[in-house]
Amino acid sequence: MRSLSLWIALLLSLCATLACTSAPPAEKPSPSAEAIPPAAPNVTAQPVAESYIIGPGDSLQVFVWRNPELSSTVPVRPDGKISTPLVEDMVAVGKTPTQLARDIEKVLAEYVKSPQVNVIVTLPVSAFSQVKIIGQVLKPQSLPYRDGMTVLDALLSVGGLGPYAAGNRAKVVRTDGGKQTQISVNLERIVDKGDMTQNIKLQPGDVIVVPETHF
Repeated sequence: MRSLSLWIALLLSLCATLACTSAPPAEKPSPSAEAIPPAAPNVTAQPVAESYIIGPGDSLQVFVWRNPELSSTVPVRPDGKISTPLVEDMVAVGKTPTQLARDIEKVLAEYVKSPQVNVIVTLPVSAFSQVKIIGQVLKPQSLPYRDGMTVLDALLSVGGLGPYAAGNRAKVVRTDGGKQTQISVNLERIVDKGDMTQNIKLQPGDVIVVPETHF
């Protein structure tokens, strides 16, 4: 009886050994997807409006078609000028990118046959590319201008009207071609009644003035 039990035990041990050796090898874990850094997103510069006025500190890409050696990216110097190959000390401040491109073409025409120039503002940082909102708002400040920006966009960015604001007497001070104009805008109608007819589009360099209410 004891011999039979011993044979059964040996048989079970042999079966267990065969099962372990015949099992397929464990697969190596594949590298975690999290270990692979995600691809960097494509960052595209936001285009400025065609009416954008170039100012000191802006960075410009000057592209001369079929003449890569004449193309360059340059900053607008504090004196308001830029210098590119064959074009030295060209006044850029106060011009739109299109106007500057035409002026550069005139100079390059002395060296290149029928030059075609494109000017792109790659980094608008000058005061001409800002909108200021002052007076009775919660956080008066200068805001970076973006294409399509409205009075409501600017108002929300500064936290809204202050407790003593006369929003019905607000105005937008705009300088165009050296001439200053004032545009009345009723901010209270925008905020309280949702009157979007008062939500005018802004331009670079606009100043929104919110006066104090009279007691």
